[in-house]
Amino acid sequence: MSQHQSGNGSKKRDFLGFTGLDAGKIIELFDYSLFIKQERQAHRESDEFRPIRHKTVAMIFSKPSLRTRVSFELGVFELGGHAISLEGKSIGVGERESVEDIARLLSRYNDAIVARVHAHEIVETLAAHANIPVINALTDLSHPCQILADAFTLYEKGLWSEDTKVVFVGDGNNVANSWIELAGILPFHFVLACPEGYLPDEKLLKQARSNAKGTIEIIHDPMEAARNADVLYTDVWTSMGQEEESAERLKVFKDFQIDSKMLAEAKPSAVVMHCMPAHRGQEISAEVMDGPQSIIIDEAENRLHVQKALMVKLMNHDLYRKFHLTHRLNRAANRLKA
Repeated sequence: MSQHQSGNGSKKRDFLGFTGLDAGKIIELFDYSLFIKQERQAHRESDEFRPIRHKTVAMIFSKPSLRTRVSFELGVFELGGHAISLEGKSIGVGERESVEDIARLLSRYNDAIVARVHAHEIVETLAAHANIPVINALTDLSHPCQILADAFTLYEKGLWSEDTKVVFVGDGNNVANSWIELAGILPFHFVLACPEGYLPDEKLLKQARSNAKGTIEIIHDPMEAARNADVLYTDVWTSMGQEEESAERLKVFKDFQIDSKMLAEAKPSAVVMHCMPAHRGQEISAEVMDGPQSIIIDEAENRLHVQKALMVKLMNHDLYRKFHLTHRLNRAANRLKA
């Protein structure tokens, strides 16, 4: 969570990546996500919990989307707000209109901006010129909302600790970059198993390693990387915009499929994750994806709950802080009783 000087000189919070967050703030967000999830299950048809009532969120989509679009739009609705979906091509981001002008205009109409775009510079420019919070819903550089949901899923299931070994098998892409960013903040063991020449962003890797309290490794042997893993994670071999490389990538990544043989190298208790969409038979076998160790649909669902928590933090921070003050007091009281 970063704070930016907005276009009118005031301070406001954005979520472009993990810059500005520490381990404590991430755990706070996870605890609020648990609360959000429980509230939805207990009071789904109630109008009592609507922390962004009457607020509007402009959602810019320059890339295809299923989970991101549905989870954000539904999340805004369930929190009491209204989402306005804008196709990036239709509004002409950076072409028909400058990013700066779009940021200033949407700030007059709305209470937050969610952007799923190609160039990371677009979300940075939106944040710099908007007077309202900006959320990075995916760029070519990073996908922090996905990784928040992934890490929250492990936290929720009691699978998160300083000793947790997360192995990402595949391309050093935007999802891998965000895992690396997180590994620079939370103490855990992160391994990227990728072919040579398919490395993550060098700047992000260097920065994460300089701050990391755990271990960040890059390994080119996927079976070696998978040994004793707690989590095996993968993503498509060919990301959006790389379609022309598809045939070559199928050859390069052929030994990087998470299948039953690779899963056998991990701990017996290991879980399998995938940010989806998935290509069964390429980066993951159908047997593993649909098997008992897969928590892929769980992490996909948790996009909704984590993003709802994030939007409350950004758009109704007073309520968010009140929850955590009460949460801490309750925990202290329980410890005294014990």
